[in-house]
This record gives sequence, structure tokens and C-alpha cells, in this order.
Amino acid sequence: MSQQETYKVWEKAELSKSFVEGVRGAIPLAAEQIEIILRLINLTQSQVDNFLDLGCGNGILGKAIYSDFSQAKGCFLDLSEPMIKAAKNNLSEQQESIFIMADFGQKDWINLIDKTVKFDVIVSGFAIHHLPDNRKREIYEEIYQLLKPGGLFLNLEHVSSVSSLGKKAFNDLFVDSLYAFHQQQGSQNSRQEIESQYYNRPDKVANILTLVETQCQWLRVIGFIEVDCFIKIFEIALFGGIRPH
Repeated sequence: MSQQETYKVWEKAELSKSFVEGVRGAIPLAAEQIEIILRLINLTQSQVDNFLDLGCGNGILGKAIYSDFSQAKGCFLDLSEPMIKAAKNNLSEQQESIFIMADFGQKDWINLIDKTVKFDVIVSGFAIHHLPDNRKREIYEEIYQLLKPGGLFLNLEHVSSVSSLGKKAFNDLFVDSLYAFHQQQGSQNSRQEIESQYYNRPDKVANILTLVETQCQWLRVIGFIEVDCFIKIFEIALFGGIRPH
């Protein structure tokens, strides 16, 4: 399987369902990450008319944006049909939402976006890291073009560790979080069983991790300003920037 196609494992309904129900809720400090995303949006945008949730999964990031900007119009894009269905279910009360099933790993995804619309905010959560580095950078360039002047891009992402210590700390934290989450759901699996499932999970082949420092530098070269890594929890990072006026 080539690097360009490994991320397509997410098209499988069983894997998508497993992520939505068994992993997304176990991401360490997930509530705090969303709180900081909303804080950054409110600091940089007086209002949000349009936003894009790229690689939306079950739409959790876009749903959070609606909580602060209820009049916004959200566009939710994912390559997985099960993920789009989950997002629709999660956002059934939001009548202004648009859902697009498209492979953002291919350049023509951008042609499915209404060219008359520019976004105040573009967010992405744990999606772009499935792509090779050259395609990651291309997507950042495409995102830049889709933003309004003054628009904000935030990427909540799985990034690579500089050190083996950072990698081990991340894996231990994630297994602990998964174990605690499944215990709350009534699971009888031991921590050792959860750890084995974690290290042998089918989506692991789709991870192509890149240093957050490298990705922030790409954003600066593209033209983003105020580029920063706003959170880093071992291999979880929230980073992004603004398209200048």
C-alpha cells in the first residue's frame, strides 16, 4: 500500500465507527483542546459567517464552533461515508450545515467548495497527518486560498516526537486515556488488552507524522501570520495561523 493511499483505510465503516465510538472520546484533554480552539476563534474573529471543518469525522469541532456562533454556516468535508453520516447525526439540529464527501488527499477536492464563499475559520482535527508531507503542504496552501483575509486556520493534529521519551510518554498517556474511557463505558478489558489493541490498531499504517515545528514553518512560508503552536501534549498539537488582510 502506497503512502498516498494508506489514509483511505478510513473509508471502512467498521474502522470509522470504532474511532467515533471508542477513540475520539478518549483523546487526552479533548475538552481543553476544544476550549482553546474556541478561545482563539473568539480572539481573532468578531463574527463567523462561514467555517470549514476539513476531515470532519463526526463533526465535533464544527459543533463546538456552532456553540459560540450559532448563526454561522458550516461546511463539513470528509472522505469517509460513515464519518459524514456520523456528522449529519451529530449536527441534525443545524439546518445551515453543508456536508461534502470528498478525498482531500486529491487536489480536486477544492473544486467541490463553493467558489463564492470564503471562510472566516477553517479547522481540522486529526486528519491531515494521514497524508505525505508534500500533500500536507499543498493542503495548507489550498486552505490559505479558501480563507477570507483575516481568516483563521487551526489544525488539531497528531505530530511526531523529537525524542523517544516524548513518543513513549504520548503512547502511555493515550493508553491510560483509552483504558479510563472504556472503563467508564463498562468495558471489562484490562489495561494490557487495551494496550495491545492500541499498538496493533488497523489505522496505525495511515499515520505519517511530521514535526509541528516543520509544519509551522510551512505555514509561514505560505504567507500565514501569527503562526504558533498553541498547545502541545506530547504528540498532540494545536497549531495554525491567520491569512493577513
